[in-house]
Amino acid sequence: MRKTLIITTVLSAFISLNSCKQNTIASSDNAADTEKIKTDGTTEEQKLVAPPNVPAPIGQRAAKKVIVRLETIEKVGELADGTQYNFWTFNGTVPGSFIRARVGDEIELHLKNNENNTFPHNIDLHAVNGPGGGAEATFVAPGKEAVFNFKALNPGLYVYHCATAPVGMHIANGMYGLILIEPEGGLPKVDKEYYIMQGDFYTKGKFGDKGLQEFDMDKAIAEHPEYVVFNGKTGALLGDGELQAKVGETVRFYVGNGGPNLTSSFHVIGEIFDKVYIEGGNKINEHVQTTVIPPGGAAIVEFKATVPGEYVIVDHAIFRAFNKGALGKIKVTGPDNPTVYKKN
Repeated sequence: MRKTLIITTVLSAFISLNSCKQNTIASSDNAADTEKIKTDGTTEEQKLVAPPNVPAPIGQRAAKKVIVRLETIEKVGELADGTQYNFWTFNGTVPGSFIRARVGDEIELHLKNNENNTFPHNIDLHAVNGPGGGAEATFVAPGKEAVFNFKALNPGLYVYHCATAPVGMHIANGMYGLILIEPEGGLPKVDKEYYIMQGDFYTKGKFGDKGLQEFDMDKAIAEHPEYVVFNGKTGALLGDGELQAKVGETVRFYVGNGGPNLTSSFHVIGEIFDKVYIEGGNKINEHVQTTVIPPGGAAIVEFKATVPGEYVIVDHAIFRAFNKGALGKIKVTGPDNPTVYKKN
């Protein structure tokens, strides 16, 4: 009996080990297959839009060459009501423009450093397989432009950011965004898509102090931000910036965390995420209340709007939401659904 048990155990271990090896080999084969995908010979200039909007879905189109143009722009903008900040940006917005491609695409990325800027900049895209994620190829002084090419090998939602020293300072000033690499055949269709990115800001003055605020390196190193916000400012997703959906629609958020320091606990009050693409990858979790997004990470979350009303979007490290600015809203319009929710 004991001999049989030992043989069975050894055999099970061998099968398990062999299975792991097969899975690893399969993954490698899949990566190799992606690398071999040929483009159809056509070229497309990506039409970039400002957040929280995203370019149109990829759908069933073949792999092609995609040209993406980004410009680093240093500009004074509103961090809060009556509070200004000297943002460092990609294409003039925080976060930078959402880039959308598919596996097998050959992406030609142009990075221009605006001639009115003071500092050199570059870009590190987490979707790139290559030195520095492109940072080594794109280090540019004001008034100059750099170009490099990369092949999109891995589907997923990835962060990009400036990686010029001091790296933390460039990120803390707003230099981050998201790049989506869709799988072959595209993502499942949804009704609404929005782009949200969290960031922490470190100012000399306290939260709410008026006027132009300077970056505070000591607070950044200590990881003590005065502001934690969505899309570059308090109230970016409130008022005229409030997101919109209708009852019955499926909503997809592409959510990133530029950091540079804090982890986000992303939550929509009154909704449950039907699907969460964990860390922006292929694995899907279901029926999730709050999802963790690390600095330099991302997630795709989906939910079906079933009941009308205003839903509050927060970092559920809750003082950040109500005291530092990590708060937005999505307004759902349409008929009541008393089967799901009824106020007596």
